[in-house]
Amino acid sequence: MKKFFQFEELGTNFRTEFVAGLTTFLAMAYILFVNPATLAAEGTGMDQGAVFTATALAAAVGSLIMGLVAKYPIALAPGMGLNAFFAYTVVLGMGIPWETALAGVLVSGLIFIVLTLSGVREKIINAIPSNLKLAVGAGIGLFIAFIGFQNSGIIVANPATMVSLGDLSVGTTLLAVFGVIVTVVFLTLDLKGGVFYGMIVTAIAGMIFGLIDPPSAVVGAVPSLAPTFGAAFASLGDIFTLPMLGVILTFLFVDFFDTAGTLVAVATKAGLMKDDKLPRAGKALFSDSAATVVGATLGTSTTTSYVESATGVSAGGRSGFTAVVTAGFFLLALLFSPLLGVVTAAVTAPALIIVGVLMATSLKDIEWDKFEIAVPSFLTVVAMPLTYSIATGIAVGFIFYPITMIAKGKIKEINPIMWGLFVVFVLYLTYLH
Repeated sequence: MKKFFQFEELGTNFRTEFVAGLTTFLAMAYILFVNPATLAAEGTGMDQGAVFTATALAAAVGSLIMGLVAKYPIALAPGMGLNAFFAYTVVLGMGIPWETALAGVLVSGLIFIVLTLSGVREKIINAIPSNLKLAVGAGIGLFIAFIGFQNSGIIVANPATMVSLGDLSVGTTLLAVFGVIVTVVFLTLDLKGGVFYGMIVTAIAGMIFGLIDPPSAVVGAVPSLAPTFGAAFASLGDIFTLPMLGVILTFLFVDFFDTAGTLVAVATKAGLMKDDKLPRAGKALFSDSAATVVGATLGTSTTTSYVESATGVSAGGRSGFTAVVTAGFFLLALLFSPLLGVVTAAVTAPALIIVGVLMATSLKDIEWDKFEIAVPSFLTVVAMPLTYSIATGIAVGFIFYPITMIAKGKIKEINPIMWGLFVVFVLYLTYLH
């Protein structure tokens, strides 16, 4: 094992890697409960227990593939942002059945694999301006945070102003506010796994004050996958529509850029970059795309690399064994499904809001002093929460980018791929609405 994972070359050992794997797991364990709560939101029709099992298995298999194939200390799980897009925009907003949406996730994963194996991935990554990539990440952060505010009752609908502040005297809303404060304090103190621990404290407080019913047990049988397993394959024939094309492109783009950014960020922190390039990048991207295919088959939205892996790197993780350990803990977590009942909207909302904050930090790297860049970037960011759609935000930004660049006299700087996307997104917005 030491030789396979190159412990000596990387200056690490079994104990350090084990602790790093546990640290990474604690930092991202919140997804075990947030993802089922999101995908099985009222009206989607998905089974919460099945999604819980699919989430844990997708995270375990994805992390295992990354650890054994790419040998990076990077763990995977169903991604925040795309799960909200899946549930609230695609299923609830567009009225697309969850089975068809899963088929879209499956196809995006297969396309990702083809692009990775063919080497086209490099051209696509280079074709999209870095500023737009940053804007997409930040916009998703605002979208997730808005959903958190909405689900908790902190922000409510208002016929006069569309939205307004909710009733803070309501117990569950106050509990969510308490959860946000606790989580903020934990993260400010650099507590690893702060989001997860924030959820635990919020749930306990909710039970103490009678706002949440205590679980009947802590450990229980693993929920059946039957309600979701294989549904994606059965619905492949329903994806050939223009709205689904936009959905698939969104799944693909967000996962593609998010993965590339996460891999570089974590590898840089671990000192694994060589000449500003990521060794075994192809294997890492393949691992990520394969995990999405596995996850969609099991019954969950896009599985992607987690930037929380950086917490494990901070604890000394350097090899793929860190990811393998994290995978083991996700398998162990399958036994704790009875706790799903205590993870209410008031408990998940703080996690959504804080993850949104973390994602929005990419705003600082956008070139705001260049108006031709600022406009499409800004529109990308604000359109996501305001239209309740990641896809619409991407479409608006990618449409305005060529327009502002032409106006600035920089038409030669526009990559041909961007022109193709311009046409696709114009058609998407025209026919979708």
